[in-house]
Amino acid sequence: MEAQTATRPIAPRPGLRPDDFPPFRARAPWWGPDLQTLRNFLRPPDSTGPAASARRLSLAMADGSGDRLSGVLEAPAQPRANAPLVVLIHGLSGSEESAYMVATSTTLRACGFPVLRLNLRGAGPSRATCKLQYHAGRSEDLRDALRALPPELTREGLALVGYSLGGNMLLKFAAEYGRELPVRGAASISAPIDLRAASDRFLDPRNRVYHQRLLRGMKQESLAPGALTTDAERRIIERARSILEFDEKIVAPRNGFADADAYYRACHARQFLQDIRVPSLVIHALDDPWIPSDAYRGVAWSRNPQLVPLLPAGGGHVGFHGQGSKIPWHDRCLALWLDRA
Repeated sequence: MEAQTATRPIAPRPGLRPDDFPPFRARAPWWGPDLQTLRNFLRPPDSTGPAASARRLSLAMADGSGDRLSGVLEAPAQPRANAPLVVLIHGLSGSEESAYMVATSTTLRACGFPVLRLNLRGAGPSRATCKLQYHAGRSEDLRDALRALPPELTREGLALVGYSLGGNMLLKFAAEYGRELPVRGAASISAPIDLRAASDRFLDPRNRVYHQRLLRGMKQESLAPGALTTDAERRIIERARSILEFDEKIVAPRNGFADADAYYRACHARQFLQDIRVPSLVIHALDDPWIPSDAYRGVAWSRNPQLVPLLPAGGGHVGFHGQGSKIPWHDRCLALWLDRA
């Protein structure tokens, strides 16, 4: 029997507002949205930090599939009192080893927080223990993983951080299940809160290199040993020319959606924002080359006091390489946020 997550209420401290965070100013030579985005690949963020005592966790899904999510739990060298467990959720074709996941873990462990770098269903080490695959709206997987955590890890509550597609999933989760678990705070970075708009943006000629890299990663994940795929699905995956085609012919039918549009409509996080009842930091650069800014500009942020939007003009996609520190700006904001969670 799986251990049940502690459910005692965790009262958040008084929160921060957008003006309480430092402004983002790009650091030379990473000018513009593309260099901000590409720096993670060209020169990954510094991941040196206090040595962590790490252990592997295997967390069962509750849907009867037998799938289990894998994650690496890292302890800080000097734990802080009453620190929540910080759970990091990667983006599309990412894993526990994604540069942004490692960098955030290093920063937050240095601040005294324990960190779990979680692999979504079928990603990274989870591929070996999962037949099925994650998607942008599979928030029940995150719910099941958190419920399966040993109680001693959640005694001081949870703080959740999602990047890109994982950020969309997290915001949806926060609206649906955030009050069912001891969540002290949530934060999304560069989330595609309008999935259709993001899918269309990848078809722009300027994004061809990004698009092909992500699509290649999606194919590799879906075809890796252990994945449950029919011969017909494998042929479709191998021949897919775009993320939109992959979503239309693989993600949608596998998950009970009529087509890609139905998948996007059901799962985009923008429709869930006003239902979030846990303190939630929402970080997004308005020059993100992957995700149009209109979805963020159109949100009535003041209608939900639980939402704290940080929407700088620059920063790229999960970039935010700013002046004053080699630590990415979004990680500095997370550390400040969690200090008050």
